Amino acid sequence: MTRVRGKITNRIRELRFQHGEMTQEQLARDVGVSRQTIIAIEQGRYCPSLESALRMARVFGLGVDQVFSLE
Repeated sequence: MTRVRGKITNRIRELRFQHGEMTQEQLARDVGVSRQTIIAIEQGRYCPSLESALRMARVFGLGVDQVFSLE
């Protein structure tokens, strides 16, 4: 059986601006990752670990499925 992989998208950039124009550096510090990691996740070049995804969702006060989605 062939497995079809979906693309994971996110609303991180939008959510940062809704939260007082939070910088990538601020979010990175709150999540415990580098700014470069936040950039890569925002651009869809990198999928965060489950722990990082949960931490990001917590920063925004949302569920993981409100920050990330699978197309």
